[in-house]
Amino acid sequence: MNEVTHPLHRTLRHPLQRRTLLLAPLLTLALAACGRDEQASPVGPVEIDAHTTCDLDGMLLSDYAGPKGQIHYVGQAQPVFFCDTVELFNTLLRPEQVKPLRAVYVQDMGLADWDQPHGHWFEAKDGFFVLGSKRHGSMGATVASFVREDRARAFMKDWGGHLLRYSEIKADMVDLSGGALHDGRM
Repeated sequence: MNEVTHPLHRTLRHPLQRRTLLLAPLLTLALAACGRDEQASPVGPVEIDAHTTCDLDGMLLSDYAGPKGQIHYVGQAQPVFFCDTVELFNTLLRPEQVKPLRAVYVQDMGLADWDQPHGHWFEAKDGFFVLGSKRHGSMGATVASFVREDRARAFMKDWGGHLLRYSEIKADMVDLSGGALHDGRM
C-alpha cells in the first residue's frame, strides 16, 4: 500500500488531526488521574437537614433518633444517607457492594443528642461501636457510634452492649432481613 492510499494517512492529512490522535492517549491518562485524585482527595461530611432522606427507605433522617450515617462514593457529588448505622453497615458489608468509597461518616453519640442527632460526624473507620445495647435508633436495635472508647464504655454502663471496632462488625450483626419482613402481625 502506498502512502497516498493508506486509510490512516487519508484521515490524518491535516496537522490538527494528527495532533488530536497524539493527544488522545494523554487525555485518557489525565482523566484516569482525575478519578484517582478524587479518590485520594479528602471529602468532608455533609450535614443533614429537614429534607434529607435515607437512601434505602426514603425516611426523613431528622424525624428519627439515634446515630445516622453517610457514604461518599467515588464519582458521586453527594453522599448517600442512612437513618441508622445498621442500614449503613448492612450496605457496606453486602457482598455486592463494589462501588469505590471515598469516605464513610457516622455521628459521635458521645456528643450528639440521641433524640435529635445533628453534627458531630467522624470517619467510621476510626470509631468505637456498641452493638446490642438497649438504646434504639430509627430501625430498632442499632449500632451506637463513638469517636472515643471511654465514651463508648460509659454508654455501655448505662445501656449495655459490647464494644467493637469498625473492622470487627460483620454482615450477620447488621442483618436487615428481620423486622416487618418477619412480623406476622402485619
